[in-house]
Amino acid sequence: MNHPLRLVLVLHNHQPVGNFDGVFEQAYQDSYLPFLDVFERYEQLQIGLHTSGSLMEWLDANHPEYVDRLAAFVANGRIEILGGAYFEPILAMIPSRDRVGQITAYTEWLQQRLGATIRGMWVPERVWEQSMASDLVHANIEYTLLDDFHFKNAGLNEEQLHGYYVTEDNTNVLKVLPGSEPMRYMIPFQQPEESINYLRQIAESHPGAVVVFGDDGEKFGTWPGTKEHVYDRGWLAQFFDALVTNDDWLKVTTPSEAIGSVPPLGKLYIPEGSYREMTEWALPAAKINEYEDIHHDLEQQGQWQRISPFVRGGFWRNFKVKYPETNEMYSRMQMVSGRLQEVVRQGGGGELIDQARLELYRGQCNCGFWHGAFGGTYLPHLRNAIYNHLIAADNLLDQAEGRGWQADQQSWVELDADDYNLDGRPEIRLANKRLMTLIAPVEGGQLYELDVKSICHNLQATLTRRSESYHRKVLQGPSSAEGDVASIHDRVVFKQEGLNERLGCDSWKRNSLVDHFYPPDVSPTNVASGEATEQGDFVHGAYEAKLRRSKDRMQLQLVREGNVLGHPLKITKGVTLNADEAVLEIAYLLENLPPNVPVHFAPEFNFAGLPSGADDRYFRDAEGNSLGQLGNQLDLADTNHLGLVDQWLGIDVGLAFDRATSVWTYAVETVSQSEGGFELVHQSVAVVPHWHVVADANGCWSVTMRLALDTQLAEQRMVEAAAVASV
Repeated sequence: MNHPLRLVLVLHNHQPVGNFDGVFEQAYQDSYLPFLDVFERYEQLQIGLHTSGSLMEWLDANHPEYVDRLAAFVANGRIEILGGAYFEPILAMIPSRDRVGQITAYTEWLQQRLGATIRGMWVPERVWEQSMASDLVHANIEYTLLDDFHFKNAGLNEEQLHGYYVTEDNTNVLKVLPGSEPMRYMIPFQQPEESINYLRQIAESHPGAVVVFGDDGEKFGTWPGTKEHVYDRGWLAQFFDALVTNDDWLKVTTPSEAIGSVPPLGKLYIPEGSYREMTEWALPAAKINEYEDIHHDLEQQGQWQRISPFVRGGFWRNFKVKYPETNEMYSRMQMVSGRLQEVVRQGGGGELIDQARLELYRGQCNCGFWHGAFGGTYLPHLRNAIYNHLIAADNLLDQAEGRGWQADQQSWVELDADDYNLDGRPEIRLANKRLMTLIAPVEGGQLYELDVKSICHNLQATLTRRSESYHRKVLQGPSSAEGDVASIHDRVVFKQEGLNERLGCDSWKRNSLVDHFYPPDVSPTNVASGEATEQGDFVHGAYEAKLRRSKDRMQLQLVREGNVLGHPLKITKGVTLNADEAVLEIAYLLENLPPNVPVHFAPEFNFAGLPSGADDRYFRDAEGNSLGQLGNQLDLADTNHLGLVDQWLGIDVGLAFDRATSVWTYAVETVSQSEGGFELVHQSVAVVPHWHVVADANGCWSVTMRLALDTQLAEQRMVEAAAVASV
């Protein structure tokens, strides 16, 4: 083996912050544990392993024996541990200070727990921008892995990728290894001989080459069908057997060994990008379909291989445009990061600040910020988790200032304006020790964030139904792959029937205080489907904001002069918050109403994180009587109160009206794709009070609503848990 081919196998194991405990456990039993069991038998093999901090913390708490085994493998040189940003953020999404902070914090953890020397790191989702090289070097990282797609975008061809390169930013030099896409698609979906034959061809034409496989560890057992394929039918053992059998020309090794034994192929500056599929998913839905059609046509003509090296998809940051909900999470994260930085700049420190930083880092986990072949943005529990940790970080900063939500903290209420969602226009923040709201005057005066601080929950973490490129597959129906197990990128599986009939699409964001005017005879079914005709121009219309402040009471007043069926109409809506109260007072005044002509006014509310399908999550009347589960469609008349109870979360959302009110409710559900196939996902509960408004003698009409957020149940549990912990 004077000039062996070096095969660098790097596994990336990850579960997102906020994923269900059962999912962690299943992935452990199906992937992480059995892989280690098989690998242990092959003493001559070495691999690289990256485990995200969110998963590693869970493993250390629930299966410390597994982490102990990793430490033993590290000690005997069989596993090289790759570091990374602690909680797997997209590096392009977070400030430079947080990139360095996350990487160095995780390096310290891995050194202390595993005894690992961290030289390299995994770039989350391989989202790369060249300026990151400086941050990685400043965090004491020597090398990283990116996909070969990145290198091809820089102009290299397949024959130039059998090694590694150095890159540089502002004199900071970093080594970068290209991960092989052919290997990524062969392993574990094709027979081991296919990989061996592919590697042999490279070894014969490029003596001393380095080939890198870097991909998700979950494809070895967790991805659909892979547990049986990889372990029960023995694919992994057969693959390792093949590697050992060919050790006369094939050396399976670690990234550091390869870098230390082989000089770089050269220097390269790498364009921004990610793995190929991610760049496609970042495109608008219509463009994805257009891209796929062109790809198919050129492939049929035999032209795709010639043109594909020059084809690039979208820019990862545009997920924040494609999904405004992603931008709202991102902007909220930046608010917290900026606030923490300011506290530190002014000399703040100590345990509360350290805890706030860790909560911020958890709230930067990438998985809820994008969507492709995985649920991502469409998974409510991931979005809820992001907000949970960001609100927790804010709470800790409040507590450090003596302004926490607890009863013994000082009383306060604030009202201010700033460009909080980074769209170049001001939004309004209305907050006290119990609640924090964000309202967008220029977007219909809609309330788009409502944080209940005691339970770290954003009731506006909703998602709008929109057209996705894969919806045409939903309309075509399911298909199944015969024979070998298929990659998740190729599967078309339906987890429920009738999804083709549930492809609703909304023309507005699923926020609250969305001011609709519907036809008098509109049906609740049309409203729920998003197909009801809009007769006014208030949903997306810009409102003028006026801020009114007093010592213990703040009010935002929003005014718009618009039209309903061509008739001029003025709406004034006020949102008032008192110090210490978890109550929003919402008042509407409609002026210049047409005489003797009723208009059908329906301000919509949406509440997220209150899922349907359980008896302890239900609607209630003023007396506390259950009106059915939160997924039910209600059509109430002449009511003055409606409550939404989630006993698991420990919250009671009460909406009271000062005049008799009709109310519609329905579940907002999306059809989205995940690893397991296409599925229906509950996103929010829509509550739509509505009136056939008749003007008084002055052409006016008004209503006042009281939105009260009661978390006594959750707070009592906290007290009980603290008492148990202190024993």
